Parts: sequence; C-alpha cells; structure tokens
Amino acid sequence: MKKLITSLIIIVVLVIIIFVLGPFYILNEGEQAVITRFGAVVSTQTEAGLKFKVPFVDTVVKYSKKVLSWDGDAQRIPTKENQFIWVDTTARWKIVDPLKFYKAVNTIDQGYARLDDVVDSTVRTIIAENFLSEAVRNSNKINDVVITELVPTEGLEDADQLRNLTQIKTQSETISKGREKLSEEMFMLAAYITKEEYGIELLDILIRQIRYSDDLTESVYDRMIKERNQIAEAYRSYGEGKKAEWLGKLENDQKRILSEAYATAEQIKGAADAKATKTYADSYSADPVFFEFWRTLESYKKVIAPLDKILSTDMEYFDYLYSKEGAEE
Repeated sequence: MKKLITSLIIIVVLVIIIFVLGPFYILNEGEQAVITRFGAVVSTQTEAGLKFKVPFVDTVVKYSKKVLSWDGDAQRIPTKENQFIWVDTTARWKIVDPLKFYKAVNTIDQGYARLDDVVDSTVRTIIAENFLSEAVRNSNKINDVVITELVPTEGLEDADQLRNLTQIKTQSETISKGREKLSEEMFMLAAYITKEEYGIELLDILIRQIRYSDDLTESVYDRMIKERNQIAEAYRSYGEGKKAEWLGKLENDQKRILSEAYATAEQIKGAADAKATKTYADSYSADPVFFEFWRTLESYKKVIAPLDKILSTDMEYFDYLYSKEGAEE
C-alpha cells in the first residue's frame, strides 16, 4: 500500500510537471510559430488557437504576422554623374514563410540585419544608375515655372517693363523616371531577394529624404546666389536707366528755363536801352552843351579815380578842367 501511494504521488508530480512545462501553448492573433524538435523543424503554425507540442522535446519559436517597419541609416551615395547625395529610406515588411525565415534568418533582429544588407545595397545600386534629377524630382513641372519678382512701381508700364527684366524661367533637365519610379525599382529588386531567400515579403520601399552633400549644397547655393544677383542687376540697370531718363529731363528743363530767362532778360535790356537812348536824346536836344559837359564829368568819375598812370593835362580830354570855357561852364 505504501509503494502504491508513493507511485501515485510520483505520477501526479510528473503530470503536474508536464502540464507546467506545457504540452499546450497558445498562438495569439497576429502570431505564427515554428516548432522544432532537437533543432529540426517538425511543423509550422499560422492559425491562432490552443496548440499541442511534445513536452521537454519540442520548442516553439514565435514570429509576428503583423506588418513591421524598417528604417535604414542615411547613406552617402554617388549618382550617375558622380554627385554625392545622402539618401534616407524606409520600408514595410512581414514574414510570410516562417519556415524559410527560421532557417535563413532565425530571429527578428537578424531579419532587420538582412534587410539592412538587401535594401541598402538595392538603394545604392538604383541611385548610382540614375542621374541626380531623377532622384530628387517626380515630374517636369519645374520647367514650366516662371519666377516673377514683385515690382513696387507706380506706373503699370514700368511694372511690366521691370517684370520682364526680372523674370527667370527655370530650365532643368527633363526626367524620365522620377523619385517614385526609382522607389518602385528598388522595391522590385529587393522584394524578389527577400521573399526567395528569407521568407520576407516587402510591401514597399520609400525614399524618405534626400539631402545634398556639403559640396553639392555649396554649388546649389552658388547657383541661387547667381540668380539673385541677376535679378539685382536687373533692378540696378532699370534704376540707372530711370536715373539717366530723369537727368535728361532735368537738363532739358534747365536749358529751356535758362533760354526763356535769357530771352526775357534780353527783351528787358532792349527795352531799357531804348528808353535810356530816348532819355539821352531828349536831354541832348534840350541843351547839347550841358549834356556834353555832364557826360564828360561822369567820365572823369569813372576813368580818373581808378587810374594808376600819369596823364598830361594838354590832352583834349581835360579841356573842361583847364580851359576857360570849361571853367565858365
């Protein structure tokens, strides 16, 4: 009886241990599993529910069935014309063949490492086979863009003239693919490799960001500066033209005003001279002798005072000073 009780206790303990270690396991929604026995795969489970395994022998390796995201590190890649750019990509993926995934990859972390190798290599290959414009643009709309400066001028005619001077039509290379098409090429190339070799289905690959390298950025800035200088030169040229136009108008107005003033002055001088001549004539006709005497005295005031030479008194010019007739007069 004692041996029977002992045996029952041992059986109960073994049953408890077996149930604790689990002949059953639960596969949740969104999960799939690979069951291995002594390292060899015996089955795969893709449906959720309560599952059975052999205790102590079978090992359950679970993987997610959900869509997972992959984010790569930015790569410095040369384009077809050997222009270096930084390309940052992202992708979505999921495990569709858990058996192949287990054999080729084994863990999720290793899966990310495999994607690093495949996607980074694919991105580098596609970018290197295409020109820079194909990677950074999606369409040729930029060739239809005309940059027009805001022109704060008073007259509409001037505004149109200056607007024509500062218009810049951007003429870029015509692309045949574009960024979206390159993303599709990356996806097609990488998706085949991951599905065939690793049991991974790539859902998409997207170029998240493209950034110019330092040397290329400098050349882009130089081109932008050149365009702004071109517009600035157009403004300066327009201003110099307006300056010359207004200076020309000012000079013409000055000449016209001076000409009119000169004509008016000559008219006034002519009228004054005529009046003075008439006055002199009237005075002379009233008393010719006195008029001659007065004119001589006025002449003495103007001539003798500033004269710094010695003149003889015998000159006829001094008759009114020294002659008896002059004294009497």
